[in-house]
Amino acid sequence: MHEIIRERIRSGHYQPGTRIPSVIQLQEEFGIATATGQKVMRALRADGLIYTEPGMGSFVVEQLPEEPGD
Repeated sequence: MHEIIRERIRSGHYQPGTRIPSVIQLQEEFGIATATGQKVMRALRADGLIYTEPGMGSFVVEQLPEEPGD
């Protein structure tokens, strides 16, 4: 799941500065547990692809970090 969302960000499906689906929306789309959705969000933050604004949601960073080998 982390790879799917990561690829959506990298491919431009989720544009820089835009809000990405919430944990609840990920649960509905992928049929996952809350804990799994939270792990995905943590991993995306650790990758430097998203940031979270409390009470607002998670957003794609304006400048994506380079992929290894880019």
